[in-house]
Amino acid sequence: MNLIAASHLAKSFGELPVLRDVSLSVADEEIVGLLGPSGCGKTTLLRILLGLESYEAGSLIGSLHLAGYLPQDAVLLPWKTVMANAELPLQIRGTSAPERRRVVREMLPEFGLEGFAGAYPHEISGGMKQRAALLRAVLAGSRILVLDEPFGALDTLTRHRLQDWLNELTRRLHRAVLFVTHDLEEAVVLSRRAVILSERPAVVLGEEAIALTPGERKERLSRSFLAVRDRLLSRLEGRSP
Repeated sequence: MNLIAASHLAKSFGELPVLRDVSLSVADEEIVGLLGPSGCGKTTLLRILLGLESYEAGSLIGSLHLAGYLPQDAVLLPWKTVMANAELPLQIRGTSAPERRRVVREMLPEFGLEGFAGAYPHEISGGMKQRAALLRAVLAGSRILVLDEPFGALDTLTRHRLQDWLNELTRRLHRAVLFVTHDLEEAVVLSRRAVILSERPAVVLGEEAIALTPGERKERLSRSFLAVRDRLLSRLEGRSP
């Protein structure tokens, strides 16, 4: 069952066309990577799907306005601890303080945050901030997580570690995931299906099913991993894979 389905979306900002003809769907428990060059309109498309931007043509069935959302910046509230930031969705839903703290405390180890419940954002690393923000997004309770280049600002080693960690986590969460990236390796590690956009104004150049095993997704220099990465690159460059 599709949680959302967009058909032939178009969007411009004044005289600047951003999206020309974009169709995209995400099914329940599916992990979809939205891949394209920087500035092609990926984030604009995401904002349309989230209900934060209007569109000028096409149709949209379903909505992500209640999705668990992780933007490029973790956007943790600096005056709140890791615990207080993570429990915000539960607080908004009216969950009692003891119950929401119990829920967060039980999940902290899975997110690599055990022992940091009382830490403030300025006291933890960039990777830990992203994990705390992802925990908050998961606790929003939506059937879909929406991630906008969540690891783009991190160093290569931290980014690789978090990609592998997120890949394991998504297998256990049983949630749909839609994430934006311009990183070919990240698309291979995380996606089960990649949707490739062109330069602006964006059109869909193609889709690629990625059926690697968990072990193959971790081996970034393996033949199978590189073969998928090269097919994605071919589509990005407008060549036949």
